[in-house]
Amino acid sequence: MALQFSKHYTPAQARKMLPAVRGWFAQMDAVRPRVHEAEEVFRPRLAAGEDLGGPSTTAFVRDLGQLHGLLREFHSREIQLKDTNRGLVDFPALLDGREVFLCWERSEEDITHWHAIDEGFAARQPLWDNSQS
Repeated sequence: MALQFSKHYTPAQARKMLPAVRGWFAQMDAVRPRVHEAEEVFRPRLAAGEDLGGPSTTAFVRDLGQLHGLLREFHSREIQLKDTNRGLVDFPALLDGREVFLCWERSEEDITHWHAIDEGFAARQPLWDNSQS
């Protein structure tokens, strides 16, 4: 069986990444509204053929660069970013010899679910049976 990912997280390793992931989402939340606002301002001006420059363009480019850097943080660790608004990510993992995703969204305290690589959030399964704890 060929694996799709070179990096696989244990639940403990993925949990250790959560503070950083939460921080990256917080930074995205701070920058994203500024980017959207600038896009709304620039769109009609660009359509009219204006040559844009100055501090607002510089800030826009800086914010885009920050977003790009944050996306690289996820990508470089093979953490799959599924929904930036919900804060939904998947960590590649091996479970019983099978490649799966450990699934987490920022409204959750902990990583408690997984799903198959070819399935999504709706197919999540508990990492363990709580009745046996």
